[in-house]
Amino acid sequence: MSQEQPQRPEAIKYGDVFDVSGKLASQPVAPQDAAALQSAENVVLGQTLKGGAAASLQSAANVNERLGVVGHGDMTDIVMDQGATVSEADIGGYRVITETIGGQVVGRYGQPTEEQKTPTLSTAETDPVTIGEALEATALSAGDKPIDASDAAAIQAAEVRATGLGRVVPGGIGAEAQAAAAHNVLTTRDEDKTKLADVLVDATEKLTVDKPVTREDAEGVISAEIRNNPDLATHPGGVAAAIAAAARLNEQK
Repeated sequence: MSQEQPQRPEAIKYGDVFDVSGKLASQPVAPQDAAALQSAENVVLGQTLKGGAAASLQSAANVNERLGVVGHGDMTDIVMDQGATVSEADIGGYRVITETIGGQVVGRYGQPTEEQKTPTLSTAETDPVTIGEALEATALSAGDKPIDASDAAAIQAAEVRATGLGRVVPGGIGAEAQAAAAHNVLTTRDEDKTKLADVLVDATEKLTVDKPVTREDAEGVISAEIRNNPDLATHPGGVAAAIAAAARLNEQK
């Protein structure tokens, strides 16, 4: 009578924890991967983020180590070769923290920055907020909102003003937003709809040309969003709101 061989425990892989692709998605999370990202968080932020990507990595690595599928000193080759990084930026009044493993984003967080009553030298010398950066801020403030016609119109207006071409770029961010709005009209469940974050999270890279936001840009985007909204209003924290906030911030510089 044959005996069944015990199955090897299934490791938690990067693709189980984060929205990553390629070779990284199939790699088991290793303890030293978490340590590398925790170290990067401490260097840039002065602390380890509670509930951040490094914490998620640590939890997954602990499970994998208990299962015996990785050793305590193991580090994934991708982390060893390409590293784990943390960056911080002030975008449109938001403190944006981005964490990457092997060049792929595993965490992005944002929170409003406190306005300083007295301008400092560092505030005065910061670069103006661009249209692309304001759109990326929207991915943080309203990223879970399914894209509708008013969002698409606002994004298209922002793109036109950023590029100065007077038209939507074929295959660009405006066209992507319009396609997403059309898709969402035919989609019943919200979880299956394309969200603002899906289109805007890397807006600065998608724009062929970018520029600092002006009051005129904000007025154009606000008008486009209102005209295409049945309620004739802008969405709280949406595209028009982020562009308007960026314009106000730039006027204060």
